[in-house]
Amino acid sequence: MQSKAAEPSAKFKAQSSKLNIREYFSRKESKYSAKVIMKWLWRAWRGNQLQAVLNASLGLLSVVVSLAQVWAIQHAIDVASHTAEGSLYWAVAYMGLLILANFAISISSIWVRNILGIRAQNRMQQRMLDRILRSEWRGKERMHSGDVINRLEGDVGNVVSFLTETLPGALSTLAMFLGAFFYLFSMDKWLAVIIIVMLPLFLAVSKIYVNQMRHFTRQVRDSDSKVQSVLQETVQNRMLIKTLESDTMMVDRLENTQSELRQNVVKRTMFSVFSNLILNFGFALGYLVAFLWSALRMSAGTLTFGGMTAFLQLVNRIQGPARGLTKLVPAFVSVFTAAERLMELEEDPMEEQGEPIELEGPCGVQLEAVSYEYEPTDGKVIDNLSFDFYPGSCTAILGETGAGKTTLVRLILALLRPQSGEVSIYNEKMKKTLSPRMRCNFVYVPQGNTLMSGTIRENLRLGKLNATDEEMKEVLMQACAGFVFDLPKGLDTSCAESGGGLSEGQAQRIAIARALLRNRGIMLFDEATSALDPDTERQLLQNILQKRDKTVIFITHRPAVVDYCDQTLKIEKLA
Repeated sequence: MQSKAAEPSAKFKAQSSKLNIREYFSRKESKYSAKVIMKWLWRAWRGNQLQAVLNASLGLLSVVVSLAQVWAIQHAIDVASHTAEGSLYWAVAYMGLLILANFAISISSIWVRNILGIRAQNRMQQRMLDRILRSEWRGKERMHSGDVINRLEGDVGNVVSFLTETLPGALSTLAMFLGAFFYLFSMDKWLAVIIIVMLPLFLAVSKIYVNQMRHFTRQVRDSDSKVQSVLQETVQNRMLIKTLESDTMMVDRLENTQSELRQNVVKRTMFSVFSNLILNFGFALGYLVAFLWSALRMSAGTLTFGGMTAFLQLVNRIQGPARGLTKLVPAFVSVFTAAERLMELEEDPMEEQGEPIELEGPCGVQLEAVSYEYEPTDGKVIDNLSFDFYPGSCTAILGETGAGKTTLVRLILALLRPQSGEVSIYNEKMKKTLSPRMRCNFVYVPQGNTLMSGTIRENLRLGKLNATDEEMKEVLMQACAGFVFDLPKGLDTSCAESGGGLSEGQAQRIAIARALLRNRGIMLFDEATSALDPDTERQLLQNILQKRDKTVIFITHRPAVVDYCDQTLKIEKLA
């Protein structure tokens, strides 16, 4: 098993290791234009203005202090060498004050970056998650959950860091460049002009660099998402993998995915190293020219020793920002890639928004000639279906696996919209086409274990946030879940992920209690009693149906459930 699984990886490595210079420098098209991405980043920046302004202000203050330090060092050296008048003690004291000011700015920057930075990242994650939860659901997820989480963590952090730290830092970098240039210009016009003339060449090279680095960075980020997806899926299904004895296969699958990531990182690194080598060679040559120029002037007596020191420091302060600009280019590339990946999360249109529309009970649901298909190539799952779940009724939906029962539930819950026909909700006073704003009329207990990590109390409060202990006790007893009060911590008993620590039957009953706590007019149960023994199931059904004040819909294969229903809807699998 190991040798076979490893073969594709080895082949992939051999193919990927071949270097193609044309591939590195060929232009790659992006999904979104730079203009569209910039507009999206501008909207994101507007929510983080405070931190960005504070960072920019501290950066500009740092530039002022840095340039003042150049003058202070020059002045102190000139005073010490008797080429300028003044007190050496005061000159050194002034240098000390500037050093303290620099410390204060540095501490303030760390505070703003760490404290406000995490808040900004949290806000953006909340906004993105809210956008995902409120968007239309197509029935088939376009992205793996591991990929989505990777984007909400890595890409959100990248965007926030760029908008609140890198971009304000670029402002101070530009200020440092201009300040050092004009200072140098006042000392030597020709050298300052020669250095500034190099900028157009840098901009031309950076455009080629940006286009190609966006492509390589996107490959790396997508590969990283694949790795996280494999890790997450493997951990979530650890018990299944162990029982199938597929440990080695899953580790090999991870290795293949990681191999793809490594090869993409190698490509990006080689391109980056080659580009930086050329730029650094230019910086080094420029510094040597500046040193020789200043040494010749000092030898000719037109520049003091302190002047030469200041001269070289200014060249460093011009080259430093220029180097910073070379680092800013990869930052732009990275944030463009991150923004593009986050924009893809927002591609699904939003559901209808607005105040919930709750109908007075009892109310029913009516389907009139409803048809639905997920993809045209897959064919229709439901075709021309009409049925009336009349108010106060109890209906069993029957059908073989794949017949469309779950799809029908999604249509009733307004998670999907029919391609033809109409799904309506009605009572004695009105009848309306079903929409997401009417989802407040429903309670849904999905198939399987749907408890979340946390206490039983926290799980129940997903049904009703302000529920009292008495209300929780009432619904737990109604759902045949009185065992909760026999647990050492009762309602405060902790559950692991997916209700870990409880049996499937216990988890199902707590999920039903949560639904009962929500207390809405229409209740949908999707195989919600599949893990219960017959006696418990019968008692639960009696408790739920005894008042006959709800419209109840069961997706079921259990004969005991059918016996309690007023009507049945049998769905046939389409050919």
